[in-house]
Amino acid sequence: MKILFYRYGSICEPDILEAAQELGHTVTIIDEEISNKNISFADTARLVGNSLLSHSQDCVFTINFFPSISDVCNIFKIPYISWIVDSPVMELFTKSIQNSWNRVFLFDRIQYQEIVQLNPGHIFHFPLAVNINSKQNIIQKASSSLRKKYSSDISFVGSLYSEKCPYDKLTNISDYAKGYLDGIMEAQLKVYGYYFIDETLTEEIIEEFKQHMPNYYECPLDNFLTDKITISQLYIGNKITALERALTIQTLSTYFSVDLYTGSNTSALPNVNNRGFAKTLTEMPIIFHESKINLNTTSKPIRSGIPLRVFDIMGCEGFVLSNYQPELIELFEPGVDFDYYTSMDELVEKTNYYLTHDAERKEISHNGFVKVSKSYNYIIRFKRLLDMAFSN
Repeated sequence: MKILFYRYGSICEPDILEAAQELGHTVTIIDEEISNKNISFADTARLVGNSLLSHSQDCVFTINFFPSISDVCNIFKIPYISWIVDSPVMELFTKSIQNSWNRVFLFDRIQYQEIVQLNPGHIFHFPLAVNINSKQNIIQKASSSLRKKYSSDISFVGSLYSEKCPYDKLTNISDYAKGYLDGIMEAQLKVYGYYFIDETLTEEIIEEFKQHMPNYYECPLDNFLTDKITISQLYIGNKITALERALTIQTLSTYFSVDLYTGSNTSALPNVNNRGFAKTLTEMPIIFHESKINLNTTSKPIRSGIPLRVFDIMGCEGFVLSNYQPELIELFEPGVDFDYYTSMDELVEKTNYYLTHDAERKEISHNGFVKVSKSYNYIIRFKRLLDMAFSN
Protein backbone atom coordinates (compact mmCIF):
# COMPACT_ATOMS: atom_id res chain seq x y z
CA MET A 1 0.00 0.00 0.00
CA LYS A 2 1.15 3.54 -0.77
CA ILE A 3 0.64 5.91 2.18
CA LEU A 4 1.13 9.68 2.20
CA PHE A 5 2.13 10.48 5.81
CA TYR A 6 1.70 14.12 6.85
CA ARG A 7 3.87 14.76 9.91
CA TYR A 8 3.82 17.67 12.36
CA GLY A 9 6.06 16.36 15.13
CA SER A 10 3.93 14.09 17.32
CA ILE A 11 5.99 11.67 19.45
CA CYS A 12 3.94 8.82 17.94
CA GLU A 13 4.95 9.49 14.34
CA PRO A 14 8.34 7.70 14.25
CA ASP A 15 6.79 4.54 15.75
CA ILE A 16 3.93 4.48 13.26
CA LEU A 17 6.28 5.18 10.37
CA GLU A 18 8.44 2.24 11.47
CA ALA A 19 5.39 -0.03 11.76
CA ALA A 20 4.11 0.96 8.31
CA GLN A 21 7.48 0.23 6.72
CA GLU A 22 7.84 -3.09 8.56
CA LEU A 23 4.43 -4.08 7.22
CA GLY A 24 5.79 -3.50 3.71
CA HIS A 25 3.99 -0.26 2.87
CA THR A 26 5.56 2.48 0.78
CA VAL A 27 5.47 5.72 2.76
CA THR A 28 5.87 9.24 1.36
CA ILE A 29 6.43 11.89 4.02
CA ILE A 30 5.45 15.55 4.17
CA ASP A 31 7.19 17.07 7.19
CA GLU A 32 7.40 20.83 6.61
CA GLU A 33 5.25 21.51 9.68
CA ILE A 34 7.85 19.96 11.99
CA SER A 35 10.15 22.92 11.33
CA ASN A 36 7.45 25.53 10.57
CA LYS A 37 4.77 25.59 13.26
CA ASN A 38 3.14 28.66 11.68
CA ILE A 39 2.14 26.83 8.53
CA SER A 40 -1.37 27.84 7.44
CA PHE A 41 -4.39 25.66 6.66
CA ALA A 42 -4.02 26.70 3.02
CA ASP A 43 -0.34 25.75 2.92
CA THR A 44 -1.12 22.35 4.45
CA ALA A 45 -3.80 21.75 1.83
CA ARG A 46 -1.45 22.87 -0.94
CA LEU A 47 1.36 20.54 0.20
CA VAL A 48 -0.94 17.53 0.35
CA GLY A 49 -2.74 18.41 -2.89
CA ASN A 50 0.49 18.87 -4.85
CA SER A 51 1.85 15.58 -3.53
CA LEU A 52 -1.31 13.74 -4.56
CA LEU A 53 -1.12 15.30 -8.02
CA SER A 54 2.50 14.20 -8.38
CA HIS A 55 2.23 10.66 -7.03
CA SER A 56 -0.70 8.29 -6.71
CA GLN A 57 -1.42 7.18 -3.14
CA ASP A 58 -3.83 4.73 -1.54
CA CYS A 59 -4.48 6.91 1.50
CA VAL A 60 -3.31 9.91 3.50
CA PHE A 61 -2.45 9.42 7.17
CA THR A 62 -2.02 11.83 10.08
CA ILE A 63 -1.82 11.76 13.84
CA ASN A 64 -4.80 13.83 15.03
CA PHE A 65 -7.27 15.51 12.68
CA PHE A 66 -6.46 18.15 10.06
CA PRO A 67 -9.64 19.64 8.50
CA SER A 68 -7.78 21.04 5.48
CA ILE A 69 -6.26 17.62 4.70
CA SER A 70 -9.67 16.01 5.10
CA ASP A 71 -11.11 18.48 2.59
CA VAL A 72 -8.33 17.80 0.08
CA CYS A 73 -8.80 14.04 0.40
CA ASN A 74 -12.53 14.46 -0.15
CA ILE A 75 -11.81 16.29 -3.41
CA PHE A 76 -9.35 13.61 -4.55
CA LYS A 77 -11.67 10.83 -3.31
CA ILE A 78 -8.89 9.17 -1.36
CA PRO A 79 -9.24 7.82 2.20
CA TYR A 80 -8.03 10.19 4.91
CA ILE A 81 -6.97 8.14 7.95
CA SER A 82 -6.60 10.08 11.19
CA TRP A 83 -5.57 8.45 14.48
CA ILE A 84 -6.42 10.67 17.45
CA VAL A 85 -3.90 10.43 20.29
CA ASP A 86 -4.70 13.61 22.25
CA SER A 87 -7.67 15.20 23.98
CA PRO A 88 -9.17 17.66 23.51
CA VAL A 89 -8.75 17.90 19.73
CA MET A 90 -11.01 20.82 18.87
CA GLU A 91 -10.65 20.22 15.11
CA LEU A 92 -12.84 17.13 15.51
CA PHE A 93 -15.82 19.48 15.83
CA THR A 94 -15.25 21.19 12.48
CA LYS A 95 -17.65 20.42 9.66
CA SER A 96 -14.83 18.65 7.81
CA ILE A 97 -15.42 15.72 10.18
CA GLN A 98 -18.45 14.91 8.01
CA ASN A 99 -16.41 14.31 4.85
CA SER A 100 -17.24 10.94 3.33
CA TRP A 101 -13.60 9.92 2.77
CA ASN A 102 -12.70 10.28 6.44
CA ARG A 103 -11.58 7.31 8.50
CA VAL A 104 -11.08 8.76 11.99
CA PHE A 105 -9.91 6.59 14.90
CA LEU A 106 -10.38 7.85 18.47
CA PHE A 107 -8.77 6.27 21.54
CA ASP A 108 -11.29 7.67 24.03
CA ARG A 109 -14.71 5.98 23.91
CA ILE A 110 -16.64 8.93 25.32
CA GLN A 111 -15.02 11.22 22.76
CA TYR A 112 -15.91 8.65 20.10
CA GLN A 113 -19.55 8.57 21.24
CA GLU A 114 -19.74 12.35 20.86
CA ILE A 115 -18.13 12.47 17.41
CA VAL A 116 -19.51 9.33 15.73
CA GLN A 117 -22.97 10.86 15.40
CA LEU A 118 -21.49 13.52 13.12
CA ASN A 119 -20.36 10.92 10.56
CA PRO A 120 -21.64 7.39 11.33
CA GLY A 121 -19.60 4.63 9.68
CA HIS A 122 -16.53 6.84 9.31
CA ILE A 123 -15.56 7.25 12.98
CA PHE A 124 -14.10 4.38 15.03
CA HIS A 125 -13.07 3.68 18.60
CA PHE A 126 -9.47 2.47 18.64
CA PRO A 127 -7.08 2.35 21.66
CA LEU A 128 -3.44 3.36 21.35
CA ALA A 129 -0.31 1.21 21.07
CA VAL A 130 3.44 1.03 21.79
CA ASN A 131 6.67 0.33 19.91
CA ILE A 132 8.02 -2.59 21.93
CA ASN A 133 11.22 -3.14 19.94
CA SER A 134 12.54 0.42 20.04
CA LYS A 135 11.99 0.73 23.77
CA GLN A 136 13.50 -2.65 24.57
CA ASN A 137 16.55 -1.85 22.42
CA ILE A 138 17.18 1.32 24.44
CA ILE A 139 16.76 -0.54 27.74
CA GLN A 140 18.98 -3.46 26.77
CA LYS A 141 21.78 -1.17 25.59
CA ALA A 142 21.70 0.98 28.74
CA SER A 143 24.80 0.68 30.93
CA SER A 144 24.53 -0.19 34.61
CA SER A 145 25.54 3.37 35.51
CA LEU A 146 22.80 4.79 33.27
CA ARG A 147 20.22 2.46 34.80
CA LYS A 148 21.30 3.54 38.25
CA LYS A 149 21.08 7.20 37.25
CA TYR A 150 17.42 6.80 36.28
CA SER A 151 16.33 4.44 39.06
CA SER A 152 13.52 5.73 41.29
CA ASP A 153 11.07 4.57 43.87
CA ILE A 154 8.34 6.67 42.23
CA SER A 155 8.58 8.68 39.02
CA PHE A 156 6.29 10.77 36.89
CA VAL A 157 7.23 11.87 33.37
CA GLY A 158 5.21 14.70 31.93
CA SER A 159 3.81 18.17 32.30
CA LEU A 160 2.12 19.43 35.46
CA TYR A 161 -0.12 21.44 33.09
CA SER A 162 0.63 24.68 34.91
CA GLU A 163 1.99 26.03 31.63
CA LYS A 164 -0.92 24.53 29.65
CA CYS A 165 -3.67 26.21 31.61
CA PRO A 166 -5.49 29.03 29.77
CA TYR A 167 -8.05 29.00 32.60
CA ASP A 168 -5.59 31.02 34.71
CA LYS A 169 -6.09 34.01 32.42
CA LEU A 170 -9.67 34.39 33.69
CA THR A 171 -9.95 37.83 35.33
CA ASN A 172 -12.52 40.02 37.13
CA ILE A 173 -15.13 37.30 37.31
CA SER A 174 -17.89 37.72 39.91
CA ASP A 175 -17.55 36.15 43.35
CA TYR A 176 -20.55 33.96 42.58
CA ALA A 177 -19.08 32.62 39.34
CA LYS A 178 -15.66 32.10 40.92
CA GLY A 179 -17.19 30.23 43.83
CA TYR A 180 -19.32 28.14 41.48
CA LEU A 181 -16.37 27.19 39.26
CA ASP A 182 -14.10 26.48 42.24
CA GLY A 183 -16.83 24.31 43.73
CA ILE A 184 -17.42 22.13 40.68
CA MET A 185 -13.67 21.69 40.16
CA GLU A 186 -13.18 20.70 43.79
CA ALA A 187 -16.01 18.18 43.44
CA GLN A 188 -14.56 16.77 40.21
CA LEU A 189 -11.21 16.23 41.90
CA LYS A 190 -12.89 13.72 44.19
CA VAL A 191 -14.51 11.71 41.39
CA TYR A 192 -12.54 9.20 39.32
CA GLY A 193 -13.75 7.70 36.06
CA TYR A 194 -16.61 10.13 35.37
CA TYR A 195 -16.21 13.69 34.09
CA PHE A 196 -19.32 15.75 34.85
CA ILE A 197 -18.18 19.35 34.39
CA ASP A 198 -20.10 19.92 31.16
CA GLU A 199 -23.32 18.90 32.93
CA THR A 200 -22.85 21.60 35.58
CA LEU A 201 -22.18 24.61 33.35
CA THR A 202 -25.21 26.91 33.25
CA GLU A 203 -25.82 29.48 30.52
CA GLU A 204 -25.20 32.23 33.08
CA ILE A 205 -21.78 30.82 34.00
CA ILE A 206 -20.88 30.22 30.35
CA GLU A 207 -21.68 33.79 29.32
CA GLU A 208 -19.75 35.32 32.22
CA PHE A 209 -16.79 33.02 31.53
CA LYS A 210 -16.67 34.11 27.89
CA GLN A 211 -16.85 37.78 28.80
CA HIS A 212 -13.93 37.57 31.22
CA MET A 213 -11.63 35.17 29.37
CA PRO A 214 -9.10 37.11 27.23
CA ASN A 215 -8.77 35.70 23.70
CA TYR A 216 -11.54 33.17 24.29
CA TYR A 217 -11.08 30.27 21.88
CA GLU A 218 -13.18 30.51 18.74
CA CYS A 219 -12.69 27.84 16.09
CA PRO A 220 -11.67 29.61 12.85
CA LEU A 221 -13.53 27.07 10.69
CA ASP A 222 -17.20 26.12 10.29
CA ASN A 223 -17.92 23.87 13.24
CA PHE A 224 -20.30 22.10 15.61
CA LEU A 225 -18.41 23.27 18.69
CA THR A 226 -20.42 24.59 21.63
CA ASP A 227 -19.22 26.90 24.38
CA LYS A 228 -20.04 24.19 26.89
CA ILE A 229 -17.59 21.80 25.20
CA THR A 230 -14.93 24.49 24.83
CA ILE A 231 -15.10 25.60 28.46
CA SER A 232 -15.47 22.15 30.02
CA GLN A 233 -12.68 20.50 28.03
CA LEU A 234 -10.20 23.14 26.88
CA TYR A 235 -10.33 25.43 29.92
CA ILE A 236 -11.68 23.65 33.00
CA GLY A 237 -10.43 20.20 31.98
CA ASN A 238 -6.85 21.41 31.75
CA LYS A 239 -7.19 23.38 35.00
CA ILE A 240 -8.41 20.32 36.90
CA THR A 241 -5.55 18.32 35.41
CA ALA A 242 -3.09 20.87 36.80
CA LEU A 243 -4.76 20.82 40.22
CA GLU A 244 -4.90 17.02 40.32
CA ARG A 245 -1.29 16.49 39.27
CA ALA A 246 -0.05 18.98 41.86
CA LEU A 247 -2.20 17.39 44.58
CA THR A 248 -1.18 13.86 43.62
CA ILE A 249 2.54 14.56 43.56
CA GLN A 250 2.41 16.71 46.68
CA THR A 251 0.58 13.93 48.55
CA LEU A 252 3.05 11.24 47.49
CA SER A 253 6.11 13.39 48.18
CA THR A 254 4.95 13.88 51.77
CA TYR A 255 5.56 10.17 52.42
CA PHE A 256 7.89 8.92 49.68
CA SER A 257 10.76 9.91 47.41
CA VAL A 258 9.30 11.17 44.13
CA ASP A 259 11.30 11.94 40.97
CA LEU A 260 9.60 14.26 38.52
CA TYR A 261 10.76 14.62 34.90
CA THR A 262 9.18 17.83 33.67
CA GLY A 263 9.73 21.33 32.40
CA SER A 264 6.92 22.63 34.60
CA ASN A 265 7.50 24.92 37.56
CA THR A 266 7.75 22.81 40.72
CA SER A 267 8.49 25.57 43.24
CA ALA A 268 5.23 24.76 45.06
CA LEU A 269 6.38 21.13 45.47
CA PRO A 270 9.47 21.42 47.69
CA ASN A 271 9.71 17.70 48.49
CA VAL A 272 9.88 16.61 44.84
CA ASN A 273 13.11 15.85 42.99
CA ASN A 274 12.66 17.79 39.73
CA ARG A 275 15.06 16.16 37.29
CA GLY A 276 14.08 18.27 34.28
CA PHE A 277 12.97 17.12 30.87
CA ALA A 278 13.44 13.49 29.85
CA LYS A 279 14.31 12.74 26.23
CA THR A 280 11.40 10.77 24.83
CA LEU A 281 13.32 8.35 22.64
CA THR A 282 16.51 7.75 24.64
CA GLU A 283 15.84 8.44 28.33
CA MET A 284 12.16 7.82 28.96
CA PRO A 285 12.29 4.03 28.33
CA ILE A 286 15.06 3.64 30.92
CA ILE A 287 13.14 5.76 33.45
CA PHE A 288 10.02 3.64 33.00
CA HIS A 289 11.98 0.39 33.32
CA GLU A 290 14.07 1.45 36.31
CA SER A 291 11.31 3.07 38.38
CA LYS A 292 9.66 0.85 40.95
CA ILE A 293 6.40 2.72 40.46
CA ASN A 294 5.49 4.77 37.38
CA LEU A 295 2.67 7.16 38.15
CA ASN A 296 -0.01 7.95 35.58
CA THR A 297 -2.42 10.81 36.17
CA THR A 298 -4.64 11.08 33.11
CA SER A 299 -5.51 14.47 31.66
CA LYS A 300 -9.16 15.18 32.52
CA PRO A 301 -10.28 15.81 28.93
CA ILE A 302 -9.45 12.10 28.40
CA ARG A 303 -12.67 10.96 29.97
CA SER A 304 -12.59 7.17 29.57
CA GLY A 305 -9.58 6.23 27.42
CA ILE A 306 -6.05 5.10 28.17
CA PRO A 307 -3.32 7.69 27.54
CA LEU A 308 -0.18 6.86 25.62
CA ARG A 309 1.91 7.02 28.81
CA VAL A 310 0.34 3.78 30.10
CA PHE A 311 1.19 1.83 26.93
CA ASP A 312 4.72 3.26 26.93
CA ILE A 313 5.33 2.24 30.55
CA MET A 314 4.05 -1.29 29.95
CA GLY A 315 6.12 -1.54 26.78
CA CYS A 316 9.20 -0.84 28.91
CA GLU A 317 8.13 -3.55 31.39
CA GLY A 318 7.50 -0.87 33.98
CA PHE A 319 4.95 -0.96 36.78
CA VAL A 320 1.90 1.29 36.25
CA LEU A 321 -0.05 2.86 39.11
CA SER A 322 -2.77 4.97 37.53
CA ASN A 323 -5.84 6.97 38.40
CA TYR A 324 -8.98 4.99 37.55
CA GLN A 325 -10.05 5.13 33.91
CA PRO A 326 -13.01 3.02 32.69
CA GLU A 327 -11.17 1.62 29.65
CA LEU A 328 -8.12 0.61 31.70
CA ILE A 329 -10.04 -2.17 33.41
CA GLU A 330 -11.50 -3.28 30.07
CA LEU A 331 -8.14 -3.81 28.38
CA PHE A 332 -6.04 -4.76 31.40
CA GLU A 333 -6.65 -6.63 34.64
CA PRO A 334 -6.10 -4.66 37.87
CA GLY A 335 -3.65 -6.32 40.24
CA VAL A 336 -2.43 -8.51 37.38
CA ASP A 337 -1.26 -6.14 34.59
CA PHE A 338 -1.30 -2.81 36.49
CA ASP A 339 -3.07 -1.21 39.43
CA TYR A 340 -5.17 1.89 39.99
CA TYR A 341 -6.37 4.20 42.75
CA THR A 342 -9.62 6.10 43.32
CA SER A 343 -8.55 8.45 46.12
CA MET A 344 -5.43 10.02 47.59
CA ASP A 345 -5.66 7.68 50.59
CA GLU A 346 -5.78 4.64 48.30
CA LEU A 347 -2.87 6.02 46.28
CA VAL A 348 -0.69 6.30 49.39
CA GLU A 349 -1.77 2.86 50.60
CA LYS A 350 -1.03 1.13 47.31
CA THR A 351 2.23 2.99 46.81
CA ASN A 352 3.44 1.80 50.20
CA TYR A 353 2.28 -1.74 49.44
CA TYR A 354 4.04 -2.05 46.09
CA LEU A 355 7.25 -0.46 47.32
CA THR A 356 7.45 -3.21 49.93
CA HIS A 357 6.33 -6.14 47.75
CA ASP A 358 9.01 -6.35 45.07
CA ALA A 359 8.18 -9.80 43.69
CA GLU A 360 4.49 -9.02 43.22
CA ARG A 361 5.26 -5.66 41.65
CA LYS A 362 7.74 -7.20 39.19
CA GLU A 363 5.28 -9.94 38.25
CA ILE A 364 2.62 -7.33 37.47
CA SER A 365 5.14 -5.35 35.40
CA HIS A 366 5.96 -8.47 33.40
CA ASN A 367 2.30 -9.35 32.86
CA GLY A 368 1.56 -5.88 31.50
CA PHE A 369 4.56 -6.11 29.20
CA VAL A 370 3.44 -9.48 27.84
CA LYS A 371 -0.09 -8.20 27.19
CA VAL A 372 0.94 -5.08 25.26
CA SER A 373 3.58 -7.07 23.35
CA LYS A 374 0.94 -9.53 22.14
CA SER A 375 -2.00 -7.23 21.61
CA TYR A 376 -1.00 -3.56 21.53
CA ASN A 377 2.25 -3.24 19.63
CA TYR A 378 2.20 -0.81 16.70
CA ILE A 379 2.66 -3.44 14.01
CA ILE A 380 -0.44 -5.37 15.10
CA ARG A 381 -2.51 -2.26 15.77
CA PHE A 382 -1.57 -0.35 12.62
CA LYS A 383 -2.39 -3.39 10.49
CA ARG A 384 -5.76 -3.64 12.22
CA LEU A 385 -6.37 0.09 11.76
CA LEU A 386 -5.73 -0.13 8.01
CA ASP A 387 -7.93 -3.21 7.73
CA MET A 388 -10.78 -1.33 9.40
CA ALA A 389 -10.21 1.78 7.27
CA PHE A 390 -10.40 -0.13 3.99
CA SER A 391 -13.23 -2.46 4.95
CA ASN A 392 -15.60 0.49 5.24
